[in-house]
Amino acid sequence: MTVLPLRTSIVVLGGGFGGVAAARELERLSRHLPNVEITLVSRDNFFVLTPLLFEACSGALELRHCAQPIRPALRRTRFVEATVDDVDVERRIVYATAPEGITYEIAYDHVVVALGATTNQTLIPGSTNAFTFKTMADALVLRNHLIERFERADATPDPALRARCLTIVVIGGGLVGVELLGELTAFADDVLRYYPRLRRDEVRFHLFEASARILPEVDPKLAEVATRVLRKRGADIRSSTPVKAIEPRRVYLAGETIDAGTVVLAAGIVPNVVASRMAVGHDKRGRIVVGPTMQSESHPHVWALGDCASIPGPDGHPYPALAQHATREARHVARNVIAAVQGRAPTPFRFDSLGTMASLGHASAVAQVLGVRLTGFPAWWFRRTYYLFQMPRWDRRFRIVLDWTVALFFRPDITKVELAVEQEQTMRNSAAGVAPSTQAMAS
Repeated sequence: MTVLPLRTSIVVLGGGFGGVAAARELERLSRHLPNVEITLVSRDNFFVLTPLLFEACSGALELRHCAQPIRPALRRTRFVEATVDDVDVERRIVYATAPEGITYEIAYDHVVVALGATTNQTLIPGSTNAFTFKTMADALVLRNHLIERFERADATPDPALRARCLTIVVIGGGLVGVELLGELTAFADDVLRYYPRLRRDEVRFHLFEASARILPEVDPKLAEVATRVLRKRGADIRSSTPVKAIEPRRVYLAGETIDAGTVVLAAGIVPNVVASRMAVGHDKRGRIVVGPTMQSESHPHVWALGDCASIPGPDGHPYPALAQHATREARHVARNVIAAVQGRAPTPFRFDSLGTMASLGHASAVAQVLGVRLTGFPAWWFRRTYYLFQMPRWDRRFRIVLDWTVALFFRPDITKVELAVEQEQTMRNSAAGVAPSTQAMAS
């Protein structure tokens, strides 16, 4: 009989999809182990189902409905809303900071690192001048900006300004870049009816990919289908075309300059900075190197999964950074952590991909499911259904289905969500020479 310690503390870092899935599985497996305490540390009190973020940006889905509050998804896990600052792997302490400078020191026996990744802004000079697309705030800000560009283009008599406002560039032809471009083309098709002075052929979309083809994650034939669909919508799709530099409202290629009112960077990711500087082994991309059990070889009490981990598959190559892999990695690492707590040997992670899917907007997608290629509506329906059931609670699933049903009959609205509070708006008007008394009379 294995004698358990009086108390075992398991700390999960990161409240993304992988971190929450790991905490939920740890809860299930330890329900009869009262000595096990689970803590989840996350910067936000919600997690985002990223594959649904594209539709939230286009308006087919309410923005909050692509996210799930963390607390209702957990039963007995202690949740701490704070930003992870550092992990002392020798002393086994997590350092975190909450708003207003409140600090935490959380001791652990086992730590599961699921801190995810951020957009790589080091490859292209001037990348900070572009929008990114990783968070709910990114989706909201980009949506507001696009609507603002349409408003400016509709009102201006300047042809050059009009053309710049209606030019959209997406840098990176992976899943994120292609799915975002597809939703944006659909969004433009749906909302231009509200802008009678704008023609659809005036809206120019560009997608630039540095490698030989777009969608390197999917079957080449499906990538060709996606290219044809997007080109039929007027998108300029270019592979083997690296972007040399980005300036405000301008993109530089080799021998070509494009003026664009909207530039979105989706050209790869880098691991979270805390994960990349932990005193454990890393690969050349900064990911934590773990064995097949997702356990650090140098520090067996450290486990890692998702975008910030390099987990070797049976062929020796790391598993890709896809949602379906992160979900299964999270459940397996939870089983291994509990096995380690109980003195049993952890088991290697093995997973054969179910397939890869990419939405193209307008009820169209490409997918390879269990070796079968799907295109058009069947692929779109399968993708939506799969990600719907990745949401852990039925209340959120019903809200998503309701949004999708409404979107079948109505076009997305063009309401901008003003992010400035009243005091800021007053300061703006005062700076423009509008007196507060004039504002009051006008209202």
